[in-house]
Amino acid sequence: MRKPLFIRAIPVLILAISLAFLSACSDNNDDINDDTTNQTLTEADKAASLFMLEEEKLARDTYAYLDNLWSVNQFANIKNSEQTHMDSVEGLLIQYNIKYTILPFGEFVNQDMQNLYNQFVIDGAISQANALQIGATIEDLDIVDLETNINATNNTEIISVFGRLQCGSRNHLRSFVSAIENSGSTYEPQFLTQEEFDSITNDSHEQCN
Repeated sequence: MRKPLFIRAIPVLILAISLAFLSACSDNNDDINDDTTNQTLTEADKAASLFMLEEEKLARDTYAYLDNLWSVNQFANIKNSEQTHMDSVEGLLIQYNIKYTILPFGEFVNQDMQNLYNQFVIDGAISQANALQIGATIEDLDIVDLETNINATNNTEIISVFGRLQCGSRNHLRSFVSAIENSGSTYEPQFLTQEEFDSITNDSHEQCN
């Protein structure tokens, strides 16, 4: 089966975390508590947290758009979970007094995220099958990016939060893959190795809290 255009168009992996996020600010965090934790946060940790905030927003915004188009249970349920993921990362940013911004639905500070969203909404409108492939692709990417950032930090709070998000993303991936297979199609991992993908999809639903 020929891969949809959006799969061919996605970069092999978004690993570059833009430090330009650090200049962004939010109207929502004027009342941030000045207390900080005893753990230090490196510039890479700050950039990773800002990056993951927008990657979770990418999932939420895309699923909200596709849910409006197709009314598929996976999108309806998982978009709410992605909001919870955003809230978790936002909590880290507030805790460490990191300035951030959350733009309206469909708008992103990070241009890579903007490009992905723009392509997803185009390809997701073609068919419900394409939409489900997009869902699996986003979770595939999210798992890998979270793992990269977990391995790059010594901050136990970031590791804990990102680990919970990764657990949720594994459950989301299983849900999308199940829907794809129930429709008579398959999903080929774009970012995970085949071995990693098989290990996740052959495992059962996880409790992530």
